[in-house]
This record gives sequence, C-alpha cells and structure tokens, in this order.
Amino acid sequence: MDVLDLSRWQFGITTVYHFLFVPLTIGLSVIVAGLQTAWYRTRKPVYLKQTKFWGRLFLINFAMGVVTGIVQEFQFGMNWSDYSRFVGDVFGAPLAMEGLIAFFLESTFLGLWIFGWDKLSPKVHLATIWIAAIGTNLSAYFILAANSWMQHPVGYRIVGGRAELTDIWAVLTNSTTLVTYPHVIFGAFITAGAFVAGVSAWHLARRRDVEQFRGTARMAMAVTVAASIGVAISGHWQAQLMTEQQPMKMAAAEALWEDETSAGFSLFAVGDVENGRNHINLQIPYGLSLLSTNTLDGKVEGVNDIQARYVEQYGPGDYRPVVGLAYWSFRLMIGFGVLAALLAAAGLWATRRGRLPEGRWFYRLALLGIGLPFLANSIGWIFTEVGRQPWTVFGMMRTAAAVSPGVDVTEVAITLVGFTLVYAVLAAIEIRLLVKFIRIGPRDEDEPADAAPALSY
Repeated sequence: MDVLDLSRWQFGITTVYHFLFVPLTIGLSVIVAGLQTAWYRTRKPVYLKQTKFWGRLFLINFAMGVVTGIVQEFQFGMNWSDYSRFVGDVFGAPLAMEGLIAFFLESTFLGLWIFGWDKLSPKVHLATIWIAAIGTNLSAYFILAANSWMQHPVGYRIVGGRAELTDIWAVLTNSTTLVTYPHVIFGAFITAGAFVAGVSAWHLARRRDVEQFRGTARMAMAVTVAASIGVAISGHWQAQLMTEQQPMKMAAAEALWEDETSAGFSLFAVGDVENGRNHINLQIPYGLSLLSTNTLDGKVEGVNDIQARYVEQYGPGDYRPVVGLAYWSFRLMIGFGVLAALLAAAGLWATRRGRLPEGRWFYRLALLGIGLPFLANSIGWIFTEVGRQPWTVFGMMRTAAAVSPGVDVTEVAITLVGFTLVYAVLAAIEIRLLVKFIRIGPRDEDEPADAAPALSY
C-alpha cells in the first residue's frame, strides 16, 4: 500500500469507530431528557431512578465520543494537509461553529446537569439536560453540513487555487444537508431505542425492576419503529437527491451499467466490473426508477454512460467507485435497518397489554438487536464515503490530490497501527464500564453498587 491507501484506511477506521458513539449519544440525550421531564411533572421516583440509570450510560458514551472525535479532526492536518489547504476556508467554518456553539452548549450544560442535582432548582436542572441534548443534536448538524459540502459543494469561489467561502448560509442550508440530517437523526433514535430495549430486556429476563423496565422497553421499541419510518422516508429523499447530484454513486449502488428507463431495484447481482455488465441480476420491477424519480418509467443513468460523460467533463480517469463495495454496503445498510425495525415491532406485539414473554427468544433477540443499528449506521457511512470516490470534494478535488505531501508509508503505518490499538483499548474500557453500570441497574442512592447479579447469559 502507498501513503494514499494507508491514509484512507486510517481515516476510515477512526471515523467508523468514532461514529459508533455518535448516534447513541444523540438518541440517549433526548431519551434521558424525556425521562427527567416525566419525573419533573409527576414526581414519581421510578422516573428519577431511570433518569439517573440511563444518564450514567449516556455520559460514558458521550465521553468516549469526545475522545475519539478529537483524534479524527487531527488527521486533517496530519494525513490530508493538501485537502485542508484547499478547502479549509469553507470546510473549517461549520467545524468552528460546531466547536464554538454546539460543543459549548452540550459540554457546559452537561457539566451543570452532572453536578447540579442538589444545587439547582428542579426546573433549572431539567433545562440543563434539554440544552445539552439540543447542543448534541446541533453539533451533528454542523458536522453534517461540513460533510455535505464535500458531497455537494456550494457557497464558494476559487481564488488563487483555493476554495474561499462566499455564503455561509448556502453551506448551512445545502440541500444535501437538509435531507442527510433527518436521516442521521432518525438513525440515532433507532440506535438509542434498540440499546434501551436490549438493556431493558436483559433486566426483564431476570425479573428485576419489572415495572420500570417494561415501560422503558416498550417506549424504546416504539421509538425504534417510529424512527424507522422516518429513516425510510428521509432515505427516499436522499436517494432522489443522490441520483441528481451524484448519479455515479446511485448507479454503483444498483450495479446499473447502462442508462435505463423503468429500471428495476436490484436484489442480488453477480457482475463483471471490468467489462461493465451483470451475469445475474434479480430485480423488483420498476423499483429503482420509483426510488430515484418517483415515477415508474423514470430514467436512471448507468455506470458506463456516466463514466464516458465524466471523462469528457473532468478529463481522463476512472471515475467509478468500488462497485461491489457500494452495491453490497447499500443492501446491508437497508437490511440491518429493516431487521431492527421488525424486531422492535415484534417486541411491541409480544409485550402488549402488560405481557412478558415466557421463553428466552424475546430477550435474546432484543440483546442481539442492539447491534443492528450500529451495523446499519456504520455501513451506511461506508457507502456514503466510498461511493463518492475518486473525489474528496465532488467534482473539485480528487482524493489522490488531497493527501499530505512529504509523509512516508512508515509514518502513516505506525500511526495507523497505534490509533487502532489505542481504540481497541478504549473499546474494552467502554464495554467494561457499560456492563458494570448495566449490571448495577437503577437503584436508590443508598443501595450498594454490588447488590445486583453479574451481567451474563
């Protein structure tokens, strides 16, 4: 591998690892705020215990997300300095706003929430967790605005070989941002919902705090189902915009080689990438045209035709992403998301009218279901970023031109291995802490921490 390959691997590993924490943090922040609101309005001790229980898990995840996110941003100067030099004036603006506005809100008011239980009035204390939750969701918006600019650059001009910001409002209201943000937020609520449902199911399997965890399990599964509907709708909008802005990504996602009207949605394909054709392609008739254009006879461009057009527009080169990776990541993203929604819907049915399933299937599936949204989110981002290749900034800067000059393979390899090992240690710490506090469960402040049984199955 050369410096470019290793740098892409390093950024990919750190980004996917960091994003494991982001959706859970976003979703849990609102769930914790909602539980505390319920306690403030009803004064029922059960809501206070649940607020503190889920709040502990939220704080562990938040801290890990901050640590891994800082390392991710360092790489723009370490591995991608030519990229930073070219687009820093534009790309840096939403990142700066994220740090100065959103991160300030979430970190400051989260600190007030942590230390203010006995020092602030209940109303003010409740406000601190809601402001922290708003800051967390606002942080996601600014980060997605920066990423969306790479997908669809707007509000800039080229001066002296560099992109200069001309309209920050255009960057913040980029059409790509406006459809990506709800998709990511709904995905975050699916993640948090599956997590809360799985942890609640573990306690229910042992008949511990049954009344508390029956309520949180059903609430979480309802959130998962509702958010899944939101993901499906916003994903449809994304597909239409992607067809318009990055037709090569959509064509690769469907292994569609030639322009086609009334195009079918591919379920399974075996293709010949070198010759640009499929040997096998099982389809849902008209599905792709409907997804991409809202019509049954809409035209969808194919990889070969787009490649020829891009050569004329941008010059010689291979403008195809890794088609096989784009194709299967698109399907796995959808598949894991659908499975999470179906499990949640089945769980709601199984626990209707206060019932608790007698067999272990429900509890085991709920625990396994925790991982489904994490897989869907991670694979979805892999599809988003790999499908844009060979561009770092679509239509403006190729990835090969963005890597830092003067950096050798050994240096990148050492940092790649180093970061990966450090992240493995952090993962072990995260899991250990989560397991510890899940095992303890919600308890009164004077109850000993070792009163609960070990977390095992």
